Amino acid sequence: MGFTDEIARRRTFAIISHPDAGKTTLTEKLLLFGGAIHVAGAVKSNKIKKTATSDWMEIEKQRGISVATSVMGFNYADHKINILDTPGHQDFAEDTFRTLTAVDSVIIVVDCAKGVEVQTRRLMEVCRMRKTPVMIFVNKLDREGQDAFDLLDELEEELQIAVRPLSWPIGIGKTFKGVYNMYRSELNLFRPDKQLVTERITFDSLEDPELDKQISPALGQKLREDLELLSGVYPEFDLESYLAGELAPVFFGSALNNFGVKELLDCFIEIAPAPRPVQALERTVEPTEKDFSGFVFKIHANMDPNHRSCIAFVKVCSGRFERNSYYKHMRLDKQLRFSSPTAFMAQKKEILDEAYAGDIVGLPDTGNFKIGDTLTSGENLHFRGLPSFSPELFKYIENDDPMKQKQLQKGIDQLMGEGVAQLFTNQFNGRKIIGTVGQLQFEVIQYRLLHEYGASCKWQPLSLYKACWIESDKPQALEQFKKRKVQYMAYDIEGRDVFLADSAYVLQMARQDFPDIRFHFTSEF
Repeated sequence: MGFTDEIARRRTFAIISHPDAGKTTLTEKLLLFGGAIHVAGAVKSNKIKKTATSDWMEIEKQRGISVATSVMGFNYADHKINILDTPGHQDFAEDTFRTLTAVDSVIIVVDCAKGVEVQTRRLMEVCRMRKTPVMIFVNKLDREGQDAFDLLDELEEELQIAVRPLSWPIGIGKTFKGVYNMYRSELNLFRPDKQLVTERITFDSLEDPELDKQISPALGQKLREDLELLSGVYPEFDLESYLAGELAPVFFGSALNNFGVKELLDCFIEIAPAPRPVQALERTVEPTEKDFSGFVFKIHANMDPNHRSCIAFVKVCSGRFERNSYYKHMRLDKQLRFSSPTAFMAQKKEILDEAYAGDIVGLPDTGNFKIGDTLTSGENLHFRGLPSFSPELFKYIENDDPMKQKQLQKGIDQLMGEGVAQLFTNQFNGRKIIGTVGQLQFEVIQYRLLHEYGASCKWQPLSLYKACWIESDKPQALEQFKKRKVQYMAYDIEGRDVFLADSAYVLQMARQDFPDIRFHFTSEF
């Protein structure tokens, strides 16, 4: 297979949603249809002592939620598919925002009973900002929920995007029998099975009398009427509008029972974009360029607890990545060689010899990488940095075991390098402050420090309003500000000056009193 063909057959996408919409279950079923796994782990079943393939961290298994993005690759119908399963919980939104910079398209999962929720709306804004093509999977049709037509109206209104159904549910809740594939004009019925893909029954025509026997005459009649109404209301599916991020195809189904998943997957590989051009600071980088380039969008510590290793996840933006070749690390300005780059199936990994634009490669990291770093074959390129947002909650982190100071320090350094939270060091008294987006992150940090590093920590309350990165063109003004606000000054992990305002009023007065100082609420400025 030629170089450009290899790139053209790749599909890299993220699955995003509100917590509990069934995102991780859908990921499992896509892997099941792709033959990457043979039995799905029921995510929250106590009878089956398995958990979702993509939720592999101990805390994820206990909570039944995803707290970190998982990367999984598999082959399906001559395509190489890379799935990034993201955390739905809003406390881990920053991980999801970063993941969206590394994908070419997105599947949004919506619960048919709850409809569009706050987090889904926020993630859609990020997709709209980046003009990322979006597909919507309306899940849990095997439970009682909203009418499908009402859901389509809600999706258009709440997500502010035109929609076009490409599959249609037959019944809902107890009467749910499967979905009609509008994209291919065919009907396949599966028997419900949570763990295996069952044989399908195929009908050539909606007028087939066997159809009414399988699903009931009433449901057969309703399906024919719904499809007639849909063709009158919605225009034909337009591929260009979808690729421009203006139109979202909608699929219905039940990920738990394998209904509607194959229809989604088959249509996805046909219409979803292959790797797209990526904008670097210097120029636009095309995926089909011969020279390799890529950037680090995520770092994960302790994927293998036995080796205390960090893995840097690199999105290949152009060309071909080869094992044992030298590549230039732009920030450090040095050549690095990687003898054991890995491909992933959640935390299971295997050595890969080459990867193409669109692929996600795991590189063992001994402290060389930071999120946003660029690697190239030699050209000076810098991909746009990945912002850290100003945290909303702050706590002092204290060592709870004097004998484990080194372990605690290493744990904090590695977890902060992952971007799970932000570390600030108070310039006045040297105390360490952790800033997060949500309360749950403090629990995750404490749990991982104890179970992965053997270090116990305790939290001390700290009331702060905002962390602001500050800069000025006048060194004197900056010095004066730092002297005046000495108790509220800190360094971030990069050693940059951060002002920790304890109230909105204090911040407002600081901006008024020091017009020469610029205040930033993301670390990218």
